[in-house]
Amino acid sequence: MAEQEMSVSPYWELTFDADGDTDARRRDRLFTEVGPRQVRDLIVFAHGWNNDRSTATGLYSRFFSEVPAFAPATARIGYVGVVWPSMRFTDEPIPDFPRSTTAITTATAALPGATEGSGLDKDTRQALLETFPGRATVVEQIARLLEQQPEGDRALEEFGGLVRLLVEVEPETPQTGFAADLLRTDGEPDGDPEMFARSTAEVCEEFALALTGNEPPNPVAEFALPKLPKLPNPWEGGKELLRQATYYAMKRRAGTVGERGLGPLIGQLAEAAPGVRVHLVGHSFGARLVSFALRGLPAGVSTVKSLTLLQGAFSHYAFAERLPHEPRTGGALHGRQKRVDGPVVCCYSRFDGALGTFYPLASRMAHDSQGVLAADRSFAGVDVAEALGPEWGAMGHDGVQAVPGTVRLTLADALEPTRLPADGCVNVDAAAVVKRGGPPSGAHSDICHPELARLVLAAGRIH
Repeated sequence: MAEQEMSVSPYWELTFDADGDTDARRRDRLFTEVGPRQVRDLIVFAHGWNNDRSTATGLYSRFFSEVPAFAPATARIGYVGVVWPSMRFTDEPIPDFPRSTTAITTATAALPGATEGSGLDKDTRQALLETFPGRATVVEQIARLLEQQPEGDRALEEFGGLVRLLVEVEPETPQTGFAADLLRTDGEPDGDPEMFARSTAEVCEEFALALTGNEPPNPVAEFALPKLPKLPNPWEGGKELLRQATYYAMKRRAGTVGERGLGPLIGQLAEAAPGVRVHLVGHSFGARLVSFALRGLPAGVSTVKSLTLLQGAFSHYAFAERLPHEPRTGGALHGRQKRVDGPVVCCYSRFDGALGTFYPLASRMAHDSQGVLAADRSFAGVDVAEALGPEWGAMGHDGVQAVPGTVRLTLADALEPTRLPADGCVNVDAAAVVKRGGPPSGAHSDICHPELARLVLAAGRIH
């Protein structure tokens, strides 16, 4: 396969499998070439929700293309794209990237009563087959149920069981234990997501309500008969359950690849090219990947000079010593920000629909916050994060939380000379540029902007 043309040079690609094992040939090429190319600063970017290498490298080429124009003339910059096995539903548009013309399958469109977009288009089916190899029968059964939408809870429960079967891993595989952003005082993460233990019909109904923007009825209301909204067909939330289950699987993979793959590799790079300064950048679950790389960084390695998180899809408490609402629980990355010899810059935007609406709802269903949710809380539209409470928030929605000394800046302020701190956690409101995108993800992938390229340079003190 021919290498895709890249906008910058020198560029290297690092490829990892779901267990964090790397392509040795690509790794060794980086190790042997980075020194002779006289690279001083190496920007390492990890993608998030992309379903193939072509989409990922296209993102890297666009983002990196903005860097040389703002870099000092004396800078000696190299570029690395991390490719790991994730996927994207083709109904999630990426600003300025081509969108698949197959919104739904012909079979789905022809079904009486079927909701447009509730089935699986052929590209999403193919992405599922490639992302979860060996489970073709499960994928086809899931697709059939989404298309036919049989009546009754029994069919929904069958659907939920198939979704769980699709994303589960064997207990002895390396991916086990990498899904949690938060840890109990005994150091143990949560088990399987609660959305797999609850009634599938109830879970799908909640997702369907979130998609329509309606509020569910208040189950503890007394002395009144509220006007209940017309409940949507729970199958309208079925595709969202599948989407969130695959999110959970990709989240687990991101942590695995970061800690077992990228972190140790950076340690090896420090030995092969000790003068190279590494700058980690991650988008969505790629932000989780590069953050978990800090857990896999060998002791004594101090070559990571900055960490920039673009719309990070993991808990905003991940770096916290303890949670405000549950002091017996702390972040899985507590203290790891100190492994960065420079700032940890977290960009967030209120226009990120994926993190403002569906991340907190899915996190609550996964019980990822370890907190207790009051039974009478409700949600409506894009205000789900506010309605459900701060315990369910994501980095890319409101930044790093519960870490003392965290600085909060606007993007314009962060780009002013000397305004960006030299170390510690920094929350940067990027809504001035991260604001475009349609449903269901909003501006989650709107990250290719010159201002964000400048921010990476500023965070890394690249000169």
